[in-house]
Amino acid sequence: MPQGQPVSVPDDGLTTRQRRNRPLLFVHTGIGKGKSTAAFGLALRAWNQGWPIGVFQFVKSAKWKVGEENALKVLGASGEGGTVDWHKMGEGWSWVQRGIHGDNSDNEEKAREGWEQVKRDLAAETYKLYVLDEFAYPMHWGWIDTDEVVEVMRDRPGTQHVVITGRNAPQKLIEAADLVTDMSKVKHPMDAGQKGQRGIEW
Repeated sequence: MPQGQPVSVPDDGLTTRQRRNRPLLFVHTGIGKGKSTAAFGLALRAWNQGWPIGVFQFVKSAKWKVGEENALKVLGASGEGGTVDWHKMGEGWSWVQRGIHGDNSDNEEKAREGWEQVKRDLAAETYKLYVLDEFAYPMHWGWIDTDEVVEVMRDRPGTQHVVITGRNAPQKLIEAADLVTDMSKVKHPMDAGQKGQRGIEW
């Protein structure tokens, strides 16, 4: 398995093992498709290592059964890898059409409740990998304070890895992250009038 070599080695007093095993904060942002898909791919690797995984969906509908949810739940219950807990924060939220327009007070409250749960789990070191799916949106909309998120991520105990997805990730979050991927769109079937399809989008 190729492991790659770092471009530079900082003079931070850490051993190679200590530096390799430090907890990471990932951000998947941008307008292109694949942000959540990449995060769930990371969850598959974590499951294979036997890590407990917590998925927190902050925007997508609680009624929307995404394919990754069913697959990861089955894997988590198989007893062969890590466990998987799946939490959904909203009922029928729309992250593109409505944004901060209209009455979103209930959605905002649910997002804050979800963030409070994430903070409790981080403090208790409940999971080894957290997937905070679409969590960039509540920060972008001003529902959740980005400075607080950055502080909590910086001070989280143990070796808990966190991946945050969503368009318009705040600059402060990007600066605090260890790995940031911007998904850019070159071409998409929707540009030609094609709607999402089973097995591809869900």
